This record gives sequence, C-alpha cells and structure tokens, in this order.
Amino acid sequence: MLRYVSTRGAAPPLDFTGVLLAGLAADGGLYVPERTPQLSPADLRALRGASYAEIVTTACRPFVAGALPDGVFERCVTAAYERFAHPATAPLKQLAANDWLLELFHGPTLAFKDFALQLLGLLFAEVLERQDESVTIVGATSGDTGSAAIHAVAGRPRMRIVILHPRGRVSEIQRRQMTTVPEANVFNVALEGTFDDCQALVKALFNDTAFRAEARLAAVNSINWARILAQIAYYVAAAVALGAPDREVGFSVPTGNFGDAYAGYVASRMGLPIRRLVVATNRNDILARFLATGRYAPGTVEPTVSPSMDIQVASNFERLLFDLLRRNGAAVRSWMLGFAADGVACVDAPTLARISGLFAAHRVDDVATMTTMARVLRTTGELVDPHTAVGLAAAEACRPPRHVAMVTLATAHPAKFPDAVEQATGARPRLPDALADLFERPERFTVLANDLDALRAYIRAEVLNSA
Repeated sequence: MLRYVSTRGAAPPLDFTGVLLAGLAADGGLYVPERTPQLSPADLRALRGASYAEIVTTACRPFVAGALPDGVFERCVTAAYERFAHPATAPLKQLAANDWLLELFHGPTLAFKDFALQLLGLLFAEVLERQDESVTIVGATSGDTGSAAIHAVAGRPRMRIVILHPRGRVSEIQRRQMTTVPEANVFNVALEGTFDDCQALVKALFNDTAFRAEARLAAVNSINWARILAQIAYYVAAAVALGAPDREVGFSVPTGNFGDAYAGYVASRMGLPIRRLVVATNRNDILARFLATGRYAPGTVEPTVSPSMDIQVASNFERLLFDLLRRNGAAVRSWMLGFAADGVACVDAPTLARISGLFAAHRVDDVATMTTMARVLRTTGELVDPHTAVGLAAAEACRPPRHVAMVTLATAHPAKFPDAVEQATGARPRLPDALADLFERPERFTVLANDLDALRAYIRAEVLNSA
C-alpha cells in the first residue's frame, strides 16, 4: 500500500483514504506520496485508444491501491466523468501545425476544476459511508474551485460545504454558480479581502487542532492530494493522444496556486515525456519570479482580467519545495517558518537548477492577455477565456523546439468571463443551455470580515447547527 508523508516531516504517514479526509497534514504540511508510481513506455502505448475513464483508472490506481476495496475507485471514476458534455471528456483542438488546446471546460461548472472535484465528491461519499463519519468541507476559491466543489458535494449526505470567495473579485458568473445552489448543505461566504486572505483563513482553521476536530474539517482545495491526483490524468491523456511515449510534449499551464502545474510535474516524474512545463502567470507573478530567481516573495494581489489567477501565495509550491530540498521535511519546515516570519525565502542556484530543465515561466499582463484573445479569434476562429489566453501567450514566449507538440490548457469556458472576452474580441460568448437561466436564480451567501474568530463563529452557528 502506498503511504503519504507530510512535506514538513512531523505528521504520521497516512494511506490514501487518510489523506483524502485529512487534507492538510497535522504539522501544517502537505501530503505527498512516499514514492512516485511509474508509467513505463509500454504502459503508455497500451493507453492509445483508451477512453478517458480508462486512462484515469490506469494512471491513478497505483496511488490508491490497497486503500479502497476492489472496484470502488473504478466505479467512482466512471461516474465522475459521465456528467461531462463532450464525448472525449478532455478533447484536444488543433490551433496550428503543432500547437493544441486541451479543452478542460466540458464539466458541469465549465472549468478544469470539475476534473478533480467530481471525482473527489464521489470518493468522499464512499469513504464516509464506509467509516460512518461526516465532515465539514471548507475551501477557498479564486473563482472556479468553489463552484466545482459545491456542485460535487451539494445534496450529498454526510457532507457540509463552506466556500470562501473574495467579495467583488470573482466574475458574476463564477459567483452565481456558487451562490445559486439551493441545497441545505451548501454555505457561501463572501470575504472582505483577497483570495490569499481566504486561503490564509482556511489554513488557519485547519491549524486550529481543537476546532478542526470539533467541526470534523475536510479540504477540497488543492492542498488535498486527491485533487492533484485527478489532474495528473489529463496530462497523460493529451500526451498519449499526441504520440507519447514516442514523442515529447510541452504544456503551458495558466496557474496561480500551482496545483495544476504541480500535477504536470508529477506526471513527468511518473515517466511522461514532458519536454517543457510552462508556468503561465498574470501580473500576480510570484511563481514566475521564483522560477527565474529562486526568490519567493509575494507582492500585493492585483486585480486582473484573469481573476482566478490573482494569487500571490501559491499553496502547492510547498510540494515542489519538498523535492527541491531533497525531501527533507525539517528543511521545508524551517524554510516555510522563515517565509512566514520574513515574507521572503530563497533557494540557491544549484537547488533551482534541479528543475530548470523542465520548468519555464512567463508573466502575461492584461494588455497581452486581451491581445491574445483577439489574435486567437482572428487566426483560428476560437474564442478563449482570459486565463487560457495567458497560457497561450506564455506558450509562444517559452515554446520548446517546433517539433515538440505544445499543448495549452484551456482551463475555463469563455462564457464564464463574457465581459473580458467581448471587450477583447467584440464577440460575446453564450452560456450553455444548462446555465441559460443562471441570472434568474436567487442567490444565497453571507458577507464576513477578514477575521478568523468571525469565521469560526459563523461555522459554529450556521453550519454545525444545520446538521
């Protein structure tokens, strides 16, 4: 059975089901597998022509082996992707001779977060039923995680979900996809602050061990390893479709919290022939700056036309740091404590060089984002959302040799950001029919100050008492 260890080295190892329910490790670290399962060239070739669910099962089963009864994981995977609107689930669309979009927006909330969270909701339901437990899921969202998590959990027994979003800093469609869900186990909080403030409060709740036990907290943010696991699969699916293992592939990943890019890194460590992994950021560019200089120092969160990436503290960065520091939990703990105290921390050039052959990074401002949306429509006929446009601009700036297939992750449907798309292109994207009445549905949410005591009091009064 594969065990999971904390990046900070002091929490006890857990199996997959333990990690699923725990989310954040007891020592404040993030769980990672003790070893990385491998996909051989023969394994990859055998996936050619497989369905998306078959690819997920093959790529991800080694991470859960022994922790779930036979057939449970496969059943959850099949059910998770039945709700996706495209028969290929994650189709590739060709833009140029060797440039591709990986469309990750055909799930129920039109964003890539559905790939992980539809599966996560089903796994939670299975494990909680078997263990006769209930949980309070708490998460922070910069736009897409919240709605995907809510739609995965709404109405399910044994689960209550509380999602924090930064008030006024998500698109109206993103907000309404969260706040119009009527099920009684769904609670939305509009926080007076930034996404980083939301994320900090969620981490503080988990680090309060007494409250964590009282509320039986569980996580759906990408601090939960199961989120990363599910995202590995679409890298495998795209690479195999384009000729892996006999052909190298590059990926450009629009990212703020580093979870999606980290999943690509894990896929590479498993044996996927990824030539380059481009970390595409907007003006909130802490990741691009770190990968260029080795210096990790947040700035002020700046609102942009790609709001889901308006993040200056990337929670999944710690998982990469664990490998950079040779999986030394004590060293990671010291590094992170220094960062918390000083607001800045560094790695030296030889340490950074360990990943410089794989990673590249590029910062894309709003002007370049809007220009890219207009150019892509003009040259290909495709409307893309602003986050995907950031990825496309970064892919062009950091492209590997032209013989390498370059895939940009299309992380959201353009209709989730209609104002920005229309401003850039003159074309206003339509919502799919299933969401046509979204603006007519009543909303339900609570506004809270950026205050940990206020959030704890709200959860005690409104959420725990609702059970």
